[in-house]
Amino acid sequence: MSQVELRKPAPDFELKDYKEEAGRLSDFAGRKAVLIVLNRGLS
Repeated sequence: MSQVELRKPAPDFELKDYKEEAGRLSDFAGRKAVLIVLNRGLS
């Protein structure tokens, strides 16, 4: 996997949601988004 560069657009990718419907990163282009990361740590 290649690294993402700072201040460069993220590469487009596709993932399935909980309904098994595909969604692409490009579907959110031009829209505001919130990223929530929950890190419970490794124990």
